Amino acid sequence: MIYGGVEAGGTKWVCATGTGPDDVQDLVTFPTTDPEETIGRAAEFFAGNGTLAAIGVGSFGPIDIEPTSPAWGRITTTPKPGWADTDVVAALSTALDLPVAFDTDVNAAALGEHRWGAAVGLETFCYITVGTGIGGGGMANGQLMHGLIHPEFGHMRIPHDRLRDPFDGVCPFHGDCFEGLASGDALRARWGRPPQEIADERAWELEAEYLALGLFNVICTLSPQRIIVGGGVMHQSSLRPLVQARVRELAGGYLDAPELGEAIGGYIVAPALGDRAGVLGALELARIAAS
Repeated sequence: MIYGGVEAGGTKWVCATGTGPDDVQDLVTFPTTDPEETIGRAAEFFAGNGTLAAIGVGSFGPIDIEPTSPAWGRITTTPKPGWADTDVVAALSTALDLPVAFDTDVNAAALGEHRWGAAVGLETFCYITVGTGIGGGGMANGQLMHGLIHPEFGHMRIPHDRLRDPFDGVCPFHGDCFEGLASGDALRARWGRPPQEIADERAWELEAEYLALGLFNVICTLSPQRIIVGGGVMHQSSLRPLVQARVRELAGGYLDAPELGEAIGGYIVAPALGDRAGVLGALELARIAAS
């Protein structure tokens, strides 16, 4: 059987058909515009790709993933203009007459990494993306993290030293939450240029501080066996070692595990599937839905 997968991001959508990383039969990427145009382009892509067993969607959020909810399948209170209350599942299932599985983009990426990547064999781990925004998901005891809604790592509150960093933050809901201080949008707003153009070492030292504070909260709360950190901001080559070193300092020897000491290089890691983790995980969502 062949499956369809969608990484539905706030900046772009990536759609693929296939069964996994060694069998991606077709793939397309296009910008996220308005819901009608964007979902329509996805539906057109899948309609032209033969017989598919199911579609998996990993979406930016917040989203409603509770199957018994009347709002299941919708993007809910997103700050993305024009996308609040968009029924992604209904639109795709109506257009394609196929089962549609629906989860967060970060949970989809986590699922892909669990099946084929940096989390193979682990039961409890986290996947965090640092891009335009910050999102997080993962697995606990072998199950994707769900609950009251779904994890929203990007909106945890972290210490904000306003003497060092008087920046107010960019989150329209919370100002200086994790995402408000450390996302790609925050970097752009604070330093006046996109992350890939920032050369000031102070910028990356501050970014590493905020990321380390957020990751240490996750470590103390969920005790993941590994943390996978992806997203465009993490393409800055100096950033991951800075984050690893600062997390080790924050741990302070209290948590007696080599992963938070000399082995931290294998604990806070890049996604083994790279930028394809989300769309490959969406294929896996579809496979599970069709099985």
